[in-house]
Amino acid sequence: MDYANDPELNGKYLGTITKDFATVSDTLLEASSQVRKMEISKYPIFVFARQEVPLGSLLVNADELNLEWHVFASFLELFVQQGIVGTEGIEAFQSTYKDPDEYCCLFVLDKEFTNFVYIPYPED
Repeated sequence: MDYANDPELNGKYLGTITKDFATVSDTLLEASSQVRKMEISKYPIFVFARQEVPLGSLLVNADELNLEWHVFASFLELFVQQGIVGTEGIEAFQSTYKDPDEYCCLFVLDKEFTNFVYIPYPED
């Protein structure tokens, strides 16, 4: 699995993800900060999925906010436990992980596309 922004992330995905991300970015930044402050993980990951998935805890219910994507709060160690990131991939993941105060690490999970994507938090 590639940990960079993937060219396959075409307009169809990027548009709806970016739109929903703009709505929930403050919530995600705060959650990311808490995960790191409480030393749960240095590597928060937010799962964007169109349906319920067993990857972390539901942070944003799309139906309540009229969004396309549910957002689940997770982190690297849980992804390793669940076998999404293999133990041999941990170092690669950590070395490509972007500054969590500036970028949000998303794991987009959909029928046609599953990958990590980094999206910059909006400037205040």
